[in-house]
Amino acid sequence: MGAAPTRRALLAAPLALLPGAACAATDRRAGAFARPIPLALPPGGPLEPLGALLLDTGAIGMGGLSGLHLDGGLRLSAVSDRGRWMTGQLVLRDGRVEDLIQVQSGPLRDGKGNPLPRGHAGDAEALARLPDGTWLVAHERWHRIRAHHPTLDSPGRPIEAPPALAQAPRNAGLEALTVLPDGRWLLITERFDPPGMPGLRQAWLGRPGAWLPLGYRPAEGMDPVDAAALPDGGALVLERGFTWVGGFTGRLVRLSAAALRAARAGGVLVPDEVLLRLDPPLPVDNYEGVAAARADGRTLVALVSDDNEHPLQRSLLLVFALVE
Repeated sequence: MGAAPTRRALLAAPLALLPGAACAATDRRAGAFARPIPLALPPGGPLEPLGALLLDTGAIGMGGLSGLHLDGGLRLSAVSDRGRWMTGQLVLRDGRVEDLIQVQSGPLRDGKGNPLPRGHAGDAEALARLPDGTWLVAHERWHRIRAHHPTLDSPGRPIEAPPALAQAPRNAGLEALTVLPDGRWLLITERFDPPGMPGLRQAWLGRPGAWLPLGYRPAEGMDPVDAAALPDGGALVLERGFTWVGGFTGRLVRLSAAALRAARAGGVLVPDEVLLRLDPPLPVDNYEGVAAARADGRTLVALVSDDNEHPLQRSLLLVFALVE
């Protein structure tokens, strides 16, 4: 979801409706969909900043970006908690982020090919892709996972989710979904405590029909909002926090491949390393999506913020290289 229900209710009143066209026209012009903004970090950290883009959600045809995917060809895809998808080509020049071009967007579809309505049925929160090209989309409010093949514009079919997911609170369900290199899926809920594990978040490893229930330990005051597999078998988890006084905060953490291999039913996943804190001097907003891909001999990491379609928030895309 975009954030805590009370904040969503406060922001909902002035939100502007986006265009409802089935697909935005492909456009190769520089700057048609995004413009670069500064991105800097102190040197010597685990992530090297490659640049950031301020996305034009009006030109793209959607805001509320909540799930993200990046492939080795720098093709970026995302889903929105307004029931839409987008895809575009990320452009790097001399190793720096320059633009997002060839953008298309449209509505996510049900099994009959009809567009999902905004709200209960269309709240898409996480995006992953199987080796055969099938797209997996996790939904909140109506808790479920749907598969789209071969494109995100294809009709969605239901995928067997962990049965306990149906018990999650309405706005606190599945926010993180990724497919690990060994074929297992990693699922983490936003604010759904496992039985007998207060303060943790319900998570699962496995595949449909073979789910391993786990707990995940976020930082105090934060919730997991997305995950991305790493080429070494580990995973990144994006956590987001919000207070009325301090606004948004967040952090990006790593789960090691060894920890994921050693996971057992009823165990707890604890991040091994904090890679990034989403505080100044970084641009601060409601970061909800993370993706990672091996490209040009290095591991790239992308973060995207959910603007809630609110004029005081932004859709930001941050790109880093993982220092190895």
